[in-house]
Amino acid sequence: MSRIGNKPVSVPDGVTIELANQALIVKGKLGELSMQVVDQVDIDLADNKIVVTPKDQTKVSRSMWGLQRSLAQNLVTGVSEGFVKELEIQGVGYRATLQDKILKLQLGHSHDIDFPIPEGIAIECERPTAIKIKGIDKQQVGQVAAKIRAFRPPEPYKGKGVRYAGEYVFRKEGKKK
Repeated sequence: MSRIGNKPVSVPDGVTIELANQALIVKGKLGELSMQVVDQVDIDLADNKIVVTPKDQTKVSRSMWGLQRSLAQNLVTGVSEGFVKELEIQGVGYRATLQDKILKLQLGHSHDIDFPIPEGIAIECERPTAIKIKGIDKQQVGQVAAKIRAFRPPEPYKGKGVRYAGEYVFRKEGKKK
C-alpha cells in the first residue's frame, strides 16, 4: 500500500488542470507543464484535488502509484511557486559572474568555464560566491545545479569547490610529518 499515493494532490487557486487521453496538463501563473500518465494508474480530478489510484494490485501498478502522484505534485508546485536550488562556491579566487545568457565560472582551472543557461531556467548571482537557480521544472533545476556542481565538486581536505547551500562536506585530516 503506497503511503504517498494515498494522499490527494491539492490544487491551489490560479492553477488549472486538464486531463486529455493519459496526458496531465497543468497551467499556472509561472507557466505550463505536462506529463504522460502511465497506463497502470488512473487519475481523477475531484473538488480541486488530483487523486491517483492504481488500476490493479500488481507490483508495477502499485510502484507507479506513488511515482505518478509525486510527479503530479511537482507539476502543481512548479507552476504555482517554482523551484529554487542554491549553490555556494568556496575557494580563493573562485567566483561566478553572469553575462547575458552565459554563466562564467572561475574555479581554479587554467581557463574560465562558460555555462550556457538552458531555456526555462533563471540564474542569479547575488554575490560572486553564491548562485541561485530558479525554474518551474524540478528535474531541470536539479539537473542544472548538478552540472554546475560537477565542474568542481567540494574536495575533502580544504573544502574548496562548488557545493549546495547547507551541504555538509566531510573533512579529512592532511598528511602528518
